[in-house]
Amino acid sequence: MAAITLDSVETLLVDLPTIRAHQLAMAVMQRQTMVIVRVRGSDGIEGIGEATTIGGLAYGEESPEGMKLAIDTYLAPALIGEDPTNINAAMRRLDKIARGNRCAKSALETALLDAQGKRLGVPVSTLLGGAVRSSLPVLWTLASGDTARDIDEAQALLEARRHNTFKLKVGRRAVADDVRHVAEIKRALGDRARVTVDVNQAWNEADAAVAIAKLEDAGVDLIEQPIARDNRAGMARLAARFVVPIMADEAVCTPEDALELARLGAADVLALKIAKSGGLTGVARVAAVGDAAGMALYGGTMLEGSVGSIASAHAFCALPTMAWGTELFGPLLLKDDIVTTPPTFTDFVMHVPPGPGLGIVLDEEKLAFYRRKD
Repeated sequence: MAAITLDSVETLLVDLPTIRAHQLAMAVMQRQTMVIVRVRGSDGIEGIGEATTIGGLAYGEESPEGMKLAIDTYLAPALIGEDPTNINAAMRRLDKIARGNRCAKSALETALLDAQGKRLGVPVSTLLGGAVRSSLPVLWTLASGDTARDIDEAQALLEARRHNTFKLKVGRRAVADDVRHVAEIKRALGDRARVTVDVNQAWNEADAAVAIAKLEDAGVDLIEQPIARDNRAGMARLAARFVVPIMADEAVCTPEDALELARLGAADVLALKIAKSGGLTGVARVAAVGDAAGMALYGGTMLEGSVGSIASAHAFCALPTMAWGTELFGPLLLKDDIVTTPPTFTDFVMHVPPGPGLGIVLDEEKLAFYRRKD
């Protein structure tokens, strides 16, 4: 039997409109740009992956345009002609030729895993050791900025049994205004729903201390990345000061980050994202450090579409613990999709496709319509 080699890697920029303006501390999103990666082996098996960031360069060091350039110019040439079934060796090769670029690497690893799952007739989660759950709790972000509208939206989603945990994006307004906004929403929802707050590093430590005290009194369940990711000492002081859990998001990408946060006691919860960690195997390494250190785990999102969200779901389903559920609502934020069968969300959870690989198929017509032409 002839050895399998990787014959081609294709990258496409895809722009999908959002259902509404999505306000974060660092950007307001009207659309999401995804880098869709397609790899094909000499056996004809194709795998797909996705690289996505939030607000272009507003969230991190990689942009969709930069990811495509990095893949086309540096990463893909290093894989062409190599064995696509040895994914560990492929990712080691990429780490040697390119530092960082974790989002781009995550898309390539996802595509290689998808193809290998198809070859073997098993889900990606099986390649990661096996799924311990077939569905994942998924929260919804209330990010219109309008208190009454957010309350109405949350109540409708509760009644529809789609979400019972809601994240509020804050940091664009005065601290007092944000606190008032969150407190009113929590008061309206009461014990029917969890409410978490994501600051996206927008506060300084002094403002955070005042705000978290009030949010804790209001019954908020979790505070995400209240201050700058590099201020780990400040995160540790906040975590020690309050009962409400403090979650690290931008502050944790690698196992080394998780280890340092654990050493300092700088987070009660870790937000895991395959894009931040360079792929599904990378996020499992971060999770193992956090789990061993007694930090609870949370499945985060870069607001990926269906491809990236389902890839994340396979990784999270294979983790032994996932105390805080996930926020894999990215496909629901988009007006349309580029897969033939989008993931389903019912009874407050996302159901993971059971088929081989990721369990999804690209919709070629939609992909052609939404791909960037220039």
